[in-house]
Amino acid sequence: MYELVDSTAEADLAADAARGVDVRVILDQHLEKSANTGAYEYLIAHGVHVRWGPAGTTYHQKTLTVDDATSLIMTGNLVTEDYAHTRDFAVIDTDHADVAAIVATFDADFAGAASTPSDGIDLVWSPVNSQASVLSVIDGAAHTLAVENEEMDDPAVTSALAAAAQRGVDVTITMTADPEWDQAFAELAKAGAHIRVYADDSTDLYIHAKAIVADADWPSRRVLVGSQNFSVASLDYNRELGITTADPAVVATIAATVASDYAGASPYSPSQAPPSASGSGSGAARCTATASVYSASHDENNVYVHSNQPYKDATATASGYSHTYQTDGSGYALIYLNGPRPGAQITVTVGGATCTTSD
Repeated sequence: MYELVDSTAEADLAADAARGVDVRVILDQHLEKSANTGAYEYLIAHGVHVRWGPAGTTYHQKTLTVDDATSLIMTGNLVTEDYAHTRDFAVIDTDHADVAAIVATFDADFAGAASTPSDGIDLVWSPVNSQASVLSVIDGAAHTLAVENEEMDDPAVTSALAAAAQRGVDVTITMTADPEWDQAFAELAKAGAHIRVYADDSTDLYIHAKAIVADADWPSRRVLVGSQNFSVASLDYNRELGITTADPAVVATIAATVASDYAGASPYSPSQAPPSASGSGSGAARCTATASVYSASHDENNVYVHSNQPYKDATATASGYSHTYQTDGSGYALIYLNGPRPGAQITVTVGGATCTTSD
C-alpha cells in the first residue's frame, strides 16, 4: 500500500492477526514514510508483520490478497479522508495465474529479494510492461475511448490518445484541472479529443482513478485499471500494478461511472489555466519548464521539461542543487530534483536553451 491512514482498516488487520490470520503488509517508505509511520507502528504493536517497501523505489501499488485466491487491485489508497470525494476503482481478481504472480512478487518484496513480476494472464506492472499495456489498449480502440487519470504527463500516452482521436475514435477525458497538463490538453484538443475537468478544490470530485475504457459497447471492449498514472515516473520507475479485462460486468460498471463523471465535469478551456513558465532559446533551441512538489517533507521536486531538442542533456538547478536527465525523442524530460525547498526558482538548460520555473 502506497499510503495507509485508515484507523478502521488498521483495526481490521489487527483483528485478523488476533484471530490467527497471517497478516503481512508492505508500505511505501520512499515518499510516504512519514504518512505511513503511524500505521506501521500500530500494526507492529498488534501482531501484524509489516515491512517497508523496497528502498529507493516509490511503492505505489495498492492491493489486498486473501488466502492466495483473491486479489483486490485498486487505484486508491487506504486513506479515510479520500473516500468521500475522490474517484477511485477496485477490481476483484480470482484468476489463479494472476493471484499467484501477485503473491510471488509480494513474497519477494517482503523478503527484500530482487524479482521480475510475472504478467499472469492480464496484469499490468510498472516498470515491466505498463507503458506497452496502456498503449496497446489505446491503440487497439476502434470506436470509443473513455479515460480518467490523475496525471497527463507521459508524451507517449498523450500522443497515442491524440492519434486515436485523429483516426476517428471518440476520445473523452475526465480529470481534475491542473496547469501542468495544459500542454498535453492543447495537443489532445487539437487532435479532436473531448476534455472535461473538475476544479481542484474540496467541493468538487477529485479524479484520482486511473482507468481506460476502450469500445465499451462493442465486442472489442476492454478496460485497463490500476495504480498507474500517465506519467514517466509511474510507468517507467515506480512499482505499480493494474489489470486489463474484457469482463462485461467490469467494463459496464467502470464505463458507466466514467461517463457519469464526464457529464458532471466542465468543458476544458485553455483560458482556465495560468500562463506557462518562461523560456528563451539560443537560436532555434527552445524549452519550457514546469515543476511540482513531489514530497515537501523530503524537499523532492519534479521538473517537467518540454523542448525541441531530442536526446539532449537537460539540467535543472536550484539553491545549489542540480540534476540532469536526457530528453526523449520528443524533447521531453522529467527531472527529479531533490534538495531545494518548495518555491525555489529552478533554472533548466537543455542544449542551447534556458528556461525557468518554480514549484
